[in-house]
Amino acid sequence: MIQIRHERLSDIDAREALLDNAFGESRYRKSSERLREDRLPAEGLSFIASEGRRVIGTARLWDIALGNGQKALLLGPVAVAEDCRSRGLGGALVRRAIQTARKLGFGAVILVGDPEFYNRFGFSGEKTGALWMPGPFERHRLLGRELTAGSLDGARGMIAPAGRLEPTPDLAALVAQASRAHAPRGHRSRAA
Repeated sequence: MIQIRHERLSDIDAREALLDNAFGESRYRKSSERLREDRLPAEGLSFIASEGRRVIGTARLWDIALGNGQKALLLGPVAVAEDCRSRGLGGALVRRAIQTARKLGFGAVILVGDPEFYNRFGFSGEKTGALWMPGPFERHRLLGRELTAGSLDGARGMIAPAGRLEPTPDLAALVAQASRAHAPRGHRSRAA
C-alpha cells in the first residue's frame, strides 16, 4: 500500500538516493539548489511517498523571500522512483504539499519546472515575470501559484533563501569522537 506522509529522519538516505537517480549530479548545479543550500525545508512541509518501507517519492517546500520582501515557498525537488512513475504519485505529492502549505497559512508557492506538468495544479508564469533566480534559469519554467488571492501581486526582484539554517556540526566534537572511536581499547579515556 502506498502512503504519503511527513518525512522522517530515517528517510534521508533513501530520499537522497532517489533524488540522485532521478536528477543525477546536475541537481546540485540548478539555481533552485542555491535557494536550498545549507537550509532546512519549511517546517512540516517535507513529504515522502512510501510503499511498505521503501521510499518511492519525495516533495519538499522551502521558505523563500521574493525581491520585494514577500514571503513564499519554493517547491522542489519532486521525484518519483523510475519504476513507480505513471501512477499519479508526483501529482499526489504536489497536491499534498499545496494543501498542507495552505493549511499552514502560506500565501504562495514558486517553482522551476515543466509548465505542462505543473499547470494542472494551478501554477503559471502569469505573476513570475519580474522575479529572478540566483543563477541561470529558463524564464518559461519559473512558475507560481497563489494559495491566497493576490499573494503574488507585485512580486519582483531576486528570489532569496529565507528558511532555517541547517545546523553545522561542531568540528572539534566530531574529531574528538572519531579519535575516541579509533583509539586502542586500553588507551580510551575513562572520564565520565
